[in-house]
Amino acid sequence: MNSYEYLLSDINTIKGIGNKTAKLFKKKNINTIFDLLWNLPKDFTDRTDLVKVNELQIGKVQTLMIDVKKYSFPRIRNLPNKVLCEDSTGKIECIFFNSYEGYIKKILPINTKVTISGKIGYYKNKYQIVNPTHISSDSNSIKKIFSRYSLTEGLKEKKYHKIITDVLKKIPDLNEWHSKKILKFFNNISWKESILELHNPKNVKKKGYFLDRLIFDEIMSTFLINSALRRKIKKIKKNKKIFDTKYFNKIKNKIDFNLTLDQLRALDEINADLKSNEKMFRLLQGDVGSGKTIVALISSVNVIKSGYQVALMVPTEILAKQIYEIAKKILDKSENISILTSKTKYHERKVIKSDLINNKINLLIGTHSLFQEKIKFYKLGLAIIDEQHKFGVKQRKMLSDKGGKDCDVLVMSATPIPRTMIMTIFGDMDTSIIKNKPVGRKEIKTYSKIDTKINEVISFVKKQIKNENQVFWVCPLIEESKKIDHQSAILRYESLKKIFNHKVGLLHGELDKEKKNKILLKFLNKEISILVSTTVIEVGIDFPNANLIIIENANKFGLSQLHQLRGRVGRGSRDAYCILMYKKNLSINARKRIKILKESNDGFKISENDMKLRGYGDLLGFKQSGLKSFRLADPVLNEDLFLMAEKEIKRIENEKENLDKYLPLLKLYDRADILNDLV
Repeated sequence: MNSYEYLLSDINTIKGIGNKTAKLFKKKNINTIFDLLWNLPKDFTDRTDLVKVNELQIGKVQTLMIDVKKYSFPRIRNLPNKVLCEDSTGKIECIFFNSYEGYIKKILPINTKVTISGKIGYYKNKYQIVNPTHISSDSNSIKKIFSRYSLTEGLKEKKYHKIITDVLKKIPDLNEWHSKKILKFFNNISWKESILELHNPKNVKKKGYFLDRLIFDEIMSTFLINSALRRKIKKIKKNKKIFDTKYFNKIKNKIDFNLTLDQLRALDEINADLKSNEKMFRLLQGDVGSGKTIVALISSVNVIKSGYQVALMVPTEILAKQIYEIAKKILDKSENISILTSKTKYHERKVIKSDLINNKINLLIGTHSLFQEKIKFYKLGLAIIDEQHKFGVKQRKMLSDKGGKDCDVLVMSATPIPRTMIMTIFGDMDTSIIKNKPVGRKEIKTYSKIDTKINEVISFVKKQIKNENQVFWVCPLIEESKKIDHQSAILRYESLKKIFNHKVGLLHGELDKEKKNKILLKFLNKEISILVSTTVIEVGIDFPNANLIIIENANKFGLSQLHQLRGRVGRGSRDAYCILMYKKNLSINARKRIKILKESNDGFKISENDMKLRGYGDLLGFKQSGLKSFRLADPVLNEDLFLMAEKEIKRIENEKENLDKYLPLLKLYDRADILNDLV
């Protein structure tokens, strides 16, 4: 057995843990010995001070030395057994529920002196300890500082202490995986020493080299996998795409606006990848409305002219249709463009499948059905995936393999992600960023209104509709909730219908796809003026005539989510507005979020602030992404360690260091399943 394999053993291999106790541990998601190490002490109990009976404080855990004087074992079942004890200053009763007489006599023999510890109570003018946690004739075994852990119901503190103490004694000395330079930064503390310090009750809620070392290990385990993926992708030698600038210029002239410097820079980076003999695996990141789709479509041209096919996957049917229409306008008429969604009829689907395999389709746009096993390409040269920030490392690797060695991959995200997050989630990819928005795009004016002033908001809505503009009205819940005081979408829809009649539509997540698409198309075709919705409108659909968005209970949303919602308007040339409605008694953080949003339209700045206020795990659902939540590391609080890990990874890559010595680290942090796919 390798030294680290003990740590990966099942929890029920620990002495004293049977099936029943193992189930209790597994309720807390503690399945292995290694998992147990990350159930960290939440506090500590100091049992070092011996007190006298007359010094006892009710409700506190205290330790005292007493003489055992008298037993009281009632004959009536379910009544507790009592043991009267005393010291020179007073009396105290030890109360036992569900304990046998023989056991009590064994631990508390009459006329002996024992040290006892537990929570002090007071009943019928007597001090008492119910089910004492520690009893011993050896006072030194009790007079210690003990760590306190968060335990699931059914796990006793004393038993848990025995288990964790035994485990900590058996932690193996692992071969060091870090360089001497890195170790020096952490005061040369080993992984084992760091774990022991982490569980030392004196270190509860303290920081030190031991904690930084463990955080760094966790970051490195992720970065090493990303590095291994990058290395594997870079080893794949593909045929270069052939480039001709006349195609690029032809399309550029068809676009009715000038590309921004960021768009041009992104195109240069993507084109350089496409022209090289190394496989492209790139993230194109841009704020809402920054023009990523145009960049993606322009990138497709020379891929097609090189004799390859392009697939562009988006999350919704309506977005696929929008991009399909844009592609038909700007691409050469000689290019064969098709669209494939779940709504494509059987006969059309059959034709598309046949045309794909026979190279009669150059660009296929659609939803996730594009990458199903049944869809076969003749010669796929570029796979573009839009709005897929929830893809994990493993899924992206599968995707990169889809088109074979000559298929380049471009992943797009409209979520402005702080740099430390990019390093963590998309560290296996190269990154291009578009920050600047197209020239002429107006900034959205953002206001806040207390919900008692709804009549003022209604008046503003009437004015916008009179000017032939359209309005999004967003509510957090679908139906009325008695527990949570949020305005429901259905209730708001009913109230607005009384004012605006047939001009109001309703959209929420519980509608089926067909109904959703019908309502969105009605809004797109200006058949309705107000769309009442839950947050399902977040995804990047373009409604150029919508210039006002009202978000109720705005304080209940995160900053990044509010920014994404706000980005649904301001797509046209008209002035655009966002009204954040809130209830009274806002929390300090809610006030901060609203203030930040009113002051800035910069998604990257907003995203940084969102992480600082809420933590990385809540940022636009990244906890549900392929990224495994860190146990200790935080991209905001530990930014310095993330940057240090990035530097160390670059050193490892430049020196072409063998990753074998890092295998225990990868195994322990559950990254090795991905590593196995790379060999």
